[in-house]
Amino acid sequence: AVQDITDWLTAQDWYADMDPQALEACTGPDGGLYCVPIAEQPFVTFVWKDHFPNGYPITPEEFLAEAERLDAEGIDIMTYFGSTDFDGDGAERAVWTTISGFGGTYDDGQGNMLINTPENIAAIEFLRELAVKEYVPEVTFAGGFQEEEPFKDASAASIPTGIFGYRYIRPLTAPNGNTYTTETEQDMLDAIEAGDVILAPFVAPEGKKPGCGLQVSVLYIPTGADSVDAAYDYITWLMTEPEQNVDWVTRAGSGIPALGSTYNRPEFSSNFHQQAKDVVNASACRPVFGSLDRWDEAKPLIMNAVYKLVKEDPTADIATVLQAAQDEYNGGVQPAAPPEPTEAPAAEATAVEPAAEVLDFVSWYQYDQENEDPANDEAVGNAYL
Repeated sequence: AVQDITDWLTAQDWYADMDPQALEACTGPDGGLYCVPIAEQPFVTFVWKDHFPNGYPITPEEFLAEAERLDAEGIDIMTYFGSTDFDGDGAERAVWTTISGFGGTYDDGQGNMLINTPENIAAIEFLRELAVKEYVPEVTFAGGFQEEEPFKDASAASIPTGIFGYRYIRPLTAPNGNTYTTETEQDMLDAIEAGDVILAPFVAPEGKKPGCGLQVSVLYIPTGADSVDAAYDYITWLMTEPEQNVDWVTRAGSGIPALGSTYNRPEFSSNFHQQAKDVVNASACRPVFGSLDRWDEAKPLIMNAVYKLVKEDPTADIATVLQAAQDEYNGGVQPAAPPEPTEAPAAEATAVEPAAEVLDFVSWYQYDQENEDPANDEAVGNAYL
């Protein structure tokens, strides 16, 4: 259990500088703030810029039109994690990006699964059409991260995935023939810096914001901690000393900073970091699992249903299949209507008195620091609240 730190956090003068979506990820069902986000890992779309001379499409209708154009040129408009591999991890990636962009959800805000909704059905119809018309490559559904291969040689024009995809999608050959072949994460970073690859929000119906999964690296104080004031002191130090904030985010390999002012630092001046920030600002980013506390059980149910509807049996009734998965998770409990988005409390400035050495205070770092486990791909050692 962790402590509610709302009163203290909202009183800090740096609170207003934090990404509201990262703060929302630290907000409990009761509206209280239970952690301080220091870094975030959004889900973005990596795009071969030259395949889209008029820019990456914004709406599903534009996307399908571009897909038809590219198909005539022998190019798939995108590839994505469409398999049921790794216990349904695909439910966290492009599938969630699509569903959330259509205004859909996986939960009702009260711990029940809610996937049989008009928005989810529309999103799956969109993914189904892409598969049926063969606008996505067959390896989209193969598993084992084979879906990344068509993006590497630009035979697929885009790939919506986690931001840490830059570490694993390599080497690269651009549509214009440029190659990036260090076989390290530098390949994608160099391609982005050169302008061959850009980061973009994924499509969303008119009137809706693009979807975006969000993971956060956080600092929190366990219930019963002996030195709460010291923990406050430590957090304040990280959030008010620019060098320390930059060091924490970069050393932990934690994606992009949650503190807005940190983006002004040279360490985050690259095209990669600045475009990632733009994607987050343009998107509705939130943790995929919502209020579902049995996510390891939920994600294979969701992904198995999506795979059946999109690939295995594209004639199956979408609502029927989604309802069956929903009922299996809920065990007969009827979900409520999906919750309305909430906003983090407004800030008021105050000071924090220095305290003694920190005890019983936890921060989380990436657990695959050396990138030795490809199966984890974009996985990071975060506290998911």
